[in-house]
Amino acid sequence: MIRKHSATLHGHRTSFSLEDAFWDELNAIAAQKNMPLAALLREIDDSRSPDSNLSSALRVFVLDWVRQAAR
Repeated sequence: MIRKHSATLHGHRTSFSLEDAFWDELNAIAAQKNMPLAALLREIDDSRSPDSNLSSALRVFVLDWVRQAAR
């Protein structure tokens, strides 16, 4: 199921839609990196291409993380 989530990034509220599996994995990654989820979201937002949306950037980040872990 896709759910809407909201976050404050650099003082601005934003929302994004993610499947539960991606949301759960982002929370797990933040825990593994010993950082708040909000900080991880900011990090991903800051590194994404200006022509991509946040939801897609979050999914790609999770995919890359899982691929790296599988190596």
